Amino acid sequence: MTTELSADALSGLLEQARKDYQDLAGRGLSLNLTRGKPAPEQLDLSADLLSLPAGRHTAADGTDVRNYGGLQGLLEIREIFADVLQVPVGQLLAAGNSSLELMHDCLVHALLSVLPGAESRWVDQERIAFLCPVPGYDRHFALCERFGIEMIPVPMTAEGPDMAVVERLVAEDPAVKGIWCVPKYSNPDGVCYSDATVARLAAMSAAAPDFRIFWDNAYAAHHLTDEPAEIADLLAACAEAGNPDRAFVFGSTSKITAAGAGVAFFGSSPANVQWLLGNNAKRSIGPDKVNQLRHAMFLRDADGVRAHMERQRALLQPKFEMVARILETELGGTGLARWTDPKGGYFVTLEVPDGCAKEVVRRAAQAGIVLTPAGATHPYGDDPRDATIRIAPSYPGLAELEQAIEGLAVCVRLVGYEQQAA
Repeated sequence: MTTELSADALSGLLEQARKDYQDLAGRGLSLNLTRGKPAPEQLDLSADLLSLPAGRHTAADGTDVRNYGGLQGLLEIREIFADVLQVPVGQLLAAGNSSLELMHDCLVHALLSVLPGAESRWVDQERIAFLCPVPGYDRHFALCERFGIEMIPVPMTAEGPDMAVVERLVAEDPAVKGIWCVPKYSNPDGVCYSDATVARLAAMSAAAPDFRIFWDNAYAAHHLTDEPAEIADLLAACAEAGNPDRAFVFGSTSKITAAGAGVAFFGSSPANVQWLLGNNAKRSIGPDKVNQLRHAMFLRDADGVRAHMERQRALLQPKFEMVARILETELGGTGLARWTDPKGGYFVTLEVPDGCAKEVVRRAAQAGIVLTPAGATHPYGDDPRDATIRIAPSYPGLAELEQAIEGLAVCVRLVGYEQQAA
């Protein structure tokens, strides 16, 4: 990645980087790029939710949404998101506000009750492992750590996880029970899984009869261009390959409407759906159907979701374009960085020279720019190369974002040139 420099040229660049950093540290900044939260302006797009359901308390099928029951969720909200998430309506559950909560529950239920096709509970087995494409989503890794599930890193490619590695590990090791996947505009690289990757995931041999793909389709509708990416239908591919129970599909409206008061979804085979419903019946008498009704009224249909997400894109796209423009201006041609240009999702991945990511994050924090901890994109917080930094551009305003990315570039130059001079 680095560019060869003469001693004099390097000395001059390092001196300028130190001056730039002193100036940056003297500004008294207080900026935060740690998490991919919607900005207040994005949340304002869903303000009408707060006035719904406007006295109405009956769903389309006559259900009184104020009362108990309805574990599968309201039909009208499931009909809207069946198309978005590529799950047949009858195999889709609508739940509370958090898809992460559904993933948590699926892990707990798999540990404590027998999955369809399983020989025993996971908790009764000597070792449980998950494949973790890297860089990946830190909250997936945190769930595995919470339950003592071993994490095995798998390299990401431009088409998804390295399928040669995945196929070998899944076929050879019966302790490998699952793989985490963010298939569309993945967190944090923005990769979209190719049709070939989806087909191989669906058809590959698995030593564990209860192997599951945790298909976290968090950014199914979160496009940043006027050419939305499309991915293959995993559930259909699994069924066609003779592995109908292999996929757990997750999604939510968290970054579509109100992040703290959305609707989460689970989709899978009929057997898996009945398994989850049976277990959930022990912990809940039903989801918040009032909130599901207000979402159905507000979004109306799948086309309504797409129109709403176009309004979201109008707010987000300029931020991502600004990040790309500043990184190119400040770091292009230096050999000190590479970065992704995502077509959707919520993150940009910045790759710095090996051994520099933690120091860049530390220097940025000292200057008042807080980033996601280096290593968060890898299991156990350990990036072996110490090279990956996740940028979350969504929450700050444009002026704050500009300051933050320019300041981050200063830190990259400083740390990179210091390393070369050492």
